[in-house]
Amino acid sequence: MARRVLIKFSGEALSLENGHGIDSSKLKFIASEIKTLTDEGIEVGLVVGGGNIIRGVTAAKEGIIKRSSGDYMGMLGTVINAIALQEALEYYGLKVRVQSAIKMEEICEPFIVRRAIRHLEKKRVVIFAAGTGNPFFTTDTAATLRAIEIGAELIIKATKVNGVYDKDPNKFSDAKKLDSLTYEDAMKDNIKVMDDTSIALAKDNSLPIVVCNMFEKGNLLKIVNGDFSKASLVTNKGE
Repeated sequence: MARRVLIKFSGEALSLENGHGIDSSKLKFIASEIKTLTDEGIEVGLVVGGGNIIRGVTAAKEGIIKRSSGDYMGMLGTVINAIALQEALEYYGLKVRVQSAIKMEEICEPFIVRRAIRHLEKKRVVIFAAGTGNPFFTTDTAATLRAIEIGAELIIKATKVNGVYDKDPNKFSDAKKLDSLTYEDAMKDNIKVMDDTSIALAKDNSLPIVVCNMFEKGNLLKIVNGDFSKASLVTNKGE
């Protein structure tokens, strides 16, 4: 069993049916799943994207907004989601701290790795917001970086599909699920796990990546207990 994990959710994981905003029912489901982990004494760090609020790349698409400014706008979107997650987790009685890579003391702590680890040791859930604090880096990279910094035993990327496929299962009926693969496999063009920077960082630090369906009830706890039957595992060994 992994004792400390980091879970990465996309912003869309929280969104309403139109892909925007925040769906309270999804917040409650995610919070209840996180509670199953903390009830077992597992230390949990979270990173959430901001795509349901705004995407930096999209904001900068027309050239009016600079890419760096668009990315900072996206970071602020992740803070909105982090606060929403904090509220949902506290609704279930969990102790939670939000740490932001951009200082905003009125609503969350600044990211300090030693403080984050101390919170985890005290069985508080820590939500890492505002990405890495730098433009041109994704929240996938932020998740991998924070996982390494806090000494997580694995990073779980919670998505809408039950693992990694050799091609898009939404477009190809013959798409094949890959139960396990190497970091090199995960960086191939036809396979979308995380961005290449985050995968390379995980590889350099031998951090296992698990891709799973976030809406599969009880799946997170199974994964933490070593059951990857409804997920895909990315490691140095692969097959």
